[in-house]
Amino acid sequence: MKHSSPVHAGIPISPSLEPTLANEGAPPRVAPDKRRLIRISLLAVLVAVTISGVARLLVSLINLVTNLVFFGNVSVDYHSPADNHMGLWVILMPALGGLVVSLMAIYGSKAIRGHGIPEAMEQILTNQSRIKPSIMYLKPVSAAISIGTGGPFGAEGPIIATGGALGSTLGQLIHITHHERKVLLAAGATAGMSAIFGTPIAAVFLAIELLLFEFSPRSLVPVALACITGAAGHHLLFEQGPVFEMPELAAPSNVALATYSAIGLVVGLASVGITKLVYWIEDAFEKLPIHWAWWPALGGLAVGGIGYFAPRTLGVGYENISAVLSGTAPLALLLTLCFLKFASWAISLGSGTSGGTLAPLLTIGGAMGALLGVAIQHFLPASDIALPLAALVGMAAMFAGASRALLTSIVFAVESTGQAQALLPLLGACTGAYLVSFLLMGNTIMTEKIARRGVKTPVDYEPDLLDKVPVSQILQNELVTISTNNSIGDVRAWTGREPARVGSHLIVVDVEGTFAGLLSTVALTSWQADEHVPISTLLQPQSARATVLTTDTLRTVVERMARENVDVLPVLLPGKDARVTGVVSYRDILAAYNTRLQDHGNTAPNILLKRKGLRVLLRGKTLFQSSGQANS
Repeated sequence: MKHSSPVHAGIPISPSLEPTLANEGAPPRVAPDKRRLIRISLLAVLVAVTISGVARLLVSLINLVTNLVFFGNVSVDYHSPADNHMGLWVILMPALGGLVVSLMAIYGSKAIRGHGIPEAMEQILTNQSRIKPSIMYLKPVSAAISIGTGGPFGAEGPIIATGGALGSTLGQLIHITHHERKVLLAAGATAGMSAIFGTPIAAVFLAIELLLFEFSPRSLVPVALACITGAAGHHLLFEQGPVFEMPELAAPSNVALATYSAIGLVVGLASVGITKLVYWIEDAFEKLPIHWAWWPALGGLAVGGIGYFAPRTLGVGYENISAVLSGTAPLALLLTLCFLKFASWAISLGSGTSGGTLAPLLTIGGAMGALLGVAIQHFLPASDIALPLAALVGMAAMFAGASRALLTSIVFAVESTGQAQALLPLLGACTGAYLVSFLLMGNTIMTEKIARRGVKTPVDYEPDLLDKVPVSQILQNELVTISTNNSIGDVRAWTGREPARVGSHLIVVDVEGTFAGLLSTVALTSWQADEHVPISTLLQPQSARATVLTTDTLRTVVERMARENVDVLPVLLPGKDARVTGVVSYRDILAAYNTRLQDHGNTAPNILLKRKGLRVLLRGKTLFQSSGQANS
């Protein structure tokens, strides 16, 4: 039996562990990760190319349905349903579209109902990013019917859901991990957004803030490549330049910056109210004593009724956003888009039809920002604000407050308009809206629905505590090791005399202190053959890889323990002549984690001003005393 303090010589790590890893079919971790990163990146680009074409088809299909329903023409050119001459018949069109969507939900999949993004988030968080393949075609077709018949939505929500379904489906057809499938889902979703708006950087941030819930190269690189590909598809299949044209903006003054930030706070309050109203309407539909398949038709009647009196509330309405951002929209249009567009969208979305949230939120927020800008210019002319920028700030702040996708909102507003001078006002306004939303609202318009089903959405993106602590910080240097020369009987006798020092596994070393393997106490006690044979007889070859280095992190330790199914690991010094220098157990990890949590919650000041002031006074007193003695 061998009781030792830290052993200071050892065996070469590579010669001893690499053959074992190769024999067990466990190649080194780093090289496969890099190769798989390239593979997933190529697949993400393939998904992006495909979804760019689907985005073009979706927009054409929306235009086709719009022209057939409102104008009786077979054309894929864009015509606003606001220009229709149907009279009272316009009230029935959205209701008929709602009925068709309900039939598709009944005979196809109920997953086509709703926003699109929350459903994708739920599959990521609860179902290993597995989305039904049927969503790939049911979602765009249902959305085209819903929007084409007057539904007040944009194409971005459906294309995000469709792209996510495409990436997920590909990930289910090939041999990849569920994390890699999540990356493909996010790549497809955000590439679709980039293809519609030509905003690849905002799409990357959307993936990080609403889909991936992490920031790492294995996720960021494929998604970024997909978004770049989607932007290229936008320029090829749609148009060059910003999606929303607006006049050039001058650099705002400090007073104007403060005013724009105040607009963001007000719009943030409105975003909270809008989110609560949307779900209140959804709850009201839930209480209706009729089958849910009739809800979209009822919602469609409300959309048609509002559209009869305010035709600009019908359909996609991207031209409405451009009109608001121009700064020249009449007051009546701003009021219509702020209040009637909201009512039409909230009722339709609450009814469970197929639609999205981004374009309506942008329209409502832009109109609200412009209205606030008009009021501020009238009552506070010294504020020095510009109406187009006030509208842009309101547009982005509404999305930031409702979704709490802060960076996405800021970057999207800049990319979609090409106005770099708006960056500082957007930062102030969107941060204000985000803060108001965070303080007043538990969930967002994206997460409320899945939160009600018990799905918790991550909100923090801080590094893993265990990934920041090296093994050397918690290393227990007091070792108890077993020599390979000891017999099984000797070890059994020792474990009987020293039960307090025995865990579930014992560390076995050779005569030179070189690590030989881990011995399970279960295997020791269950041995029924000759007790005089050496303890090395019980060692399994794969146990030689159950080690960590002093430079490894506790995250690596946890992963190794889980993989090897042990609760203790020997620690080796890095280098060619590393030997066992200590041991780490799961109890050490829990203690270190608890210490770090306490550090995070520690609010005690590191510098005590009172004590520091007393030191200064004492030093001053000493100085005066010394001076007095010198003078005397």
